[in-house]
Amino acid sequence: MNAMDPAVKDGLDYAAVPWERFHHAFGPGSDLPERLERIRCADARGADDQVDVLWDMICHQGTPNAAGALAVPFLIRIALTHPVPLPRALRLVGTLARRSHLGDGTRTGLLRTSAPADSLAFEPSGYVSTWSIQAARQALTEDADLLLPLLSHTVPAVRTAAAYALAAATPPARDRITAALHTCLDVEDDPVTRASLVLAIGELAWEQRDADAVSRTRTWWQDPARPAEVRISAALAWLCLVDDPIPADLDALLDTEATDHLADLLSPVPWLHHLAEKQGLHTTLTQMRNPDDYAWIADLY
Repeated sequence: MNAMDPAVKDGLDYAAVPWERFHHAFGPGSDLPERLERIRCADARGADDQVDVLWDMICHQGTPNAAGALAVPFLIRIALTHPVPLPRALRLVGTLARRSHLGDGTRTGLLRTSAPADSLAFEPSGYVSTWSIQAARQALTEDADLLLPLLSHTVPAVRTAAAYALAAATPPARDRITAALHTCLDVEDDPVTRASLVLAIGELAWEQRDADAVSRTRTWWQDPARPAEVRISAALAWLCLVDDPIPADLDALLDTEATDHLADLLSPVPWLHHLAEKQGLHTTLTQMRNPDDYAWIADLY
């Protein structure tokens, strides 16, 4: 897929896009402009329902497809201009720009954006799914400057969804996005958003195992003055960024702070919600602490 002309994106010029050449889960993407318009024109009650319909088409059963990559810049602009907040649309953008998670909350999987380089999976249409995800990541990265202000939105769910989407950006945007996430974390007061900001910082660092992120996340989970959601999300990020065995002090922290109450509180965190609508925190900790029991997950990719 070639980069989309900015005028096409900004003008929502659906007609300039060859939708019919790219498929979603149920056929050619030629019906997606109508679906996007339904989201744009829906009222507050109907917008999320329309996003769910679109989600099933372009990210069916958690698997992004080629038509979904074309929808990314339009979804971003619809979310930005809609009269009501559309965090679910932003969550969809972030999901399209990531590999199929397939219940993977392991240390090598929770924060992994792309499939392994030697992975070759095909969509039902025959298109290589890795290409679709990379195209969505590139489209998101090109519009990162539109998404960054949403990290300061008045609605916490929008801030959370923006962090999740931005975490899937490609390396050229990594430094400025990471800096913005750190700035927002310093002033954030919503527990779900705080946890999401930490995990977003971890995901942006994952591909290059950024040493600064390793050091910072360790400092955060070791700091008893930090809120539990920051310490636990930092622990998850740190475990994903290093190969070290789980140290005794971290084991103790997980035993005392990763409570059922915290797991319920953090259920809306996108990375955890993908694993389980409730108690996703416990799911990922079980996988991380018992890696031999979940070695089979690597065979799914």
